Amino acid sequence: MLVLSRKEGDQILIGEDIIIKVISIEKDCVKLGIDAPKNVKVLRYELLQEVKNENVEALQGKERFIRIKDLKGLFKDGER
Repeated sequence: MLVLSRKEGDQILIGEDIIIKVISIEKDCVKLGIDAPKNVKVLRYELLQEVKNENVEALQGKERFIRIKDLKGLFKDGER
């Protein structure tokens, strides 16, 4: 990992066409501007992780629902 110190207004070039600019620095918050081609996805990592975690939870909930449904089916079959 490359670690850089930048001041407000400074820019970093990634490759030939991605520019990261330090817009402002306030207390514990750094605002960055990202200029990248439209075909480059720019995502907040923590947001991506949150969505992944929610998807895993949803899948686990679906699996629980299927197991409960299967159990209900067993009880219905036993009543006959």
